[in-house]
Amino acid sequence: QVQIVESGGGLVQAGGSLRLSCAASARTFRNYAMGWFRQAPGKEREIVAAISRSGGATYFADSVKGRFTISRDNANNMVFLQMNSLKPEDTAVYYCAARFTSSGSAYYTLAEYNYWGQGTQVTVSS
Repeated sequence: QVQIVESGGGLVQAGGSLRLSCAASARTFRNYAMGWFRQAPGKEREIVAAISRSGGATYFADSVKGRFTISRDNANNMVFLQMNSLKPEDTAVYYCAARFTSSGSAYYTLAEYNYWGQGTQVTVSS
């Protein structure tokens, strides 16, 4: 079982930045691909960004390309989502997810992830 805890959410003005952090309890964190998803009120949960086990492969939703970056620190079981140039439409609950894998791929669909955090709220005001 992997415990996941997100942090770093909050209220920010449009154009601002936030850095989300995800701490995972996995004993062999380097064997997990990680992803960030978000869910806005009344909408389905969607992929934001994903990163492979080593960090060598990443994926970004078109809506965040060029504004968000994803990174990981395998020594400390952490994943980060740096969000710049935030827009009101980025407002959502952001979830971190983990998938145990032997592949070097980044995964970008909900069904591919086994473990989820409780989420952290990001609100971008106009």
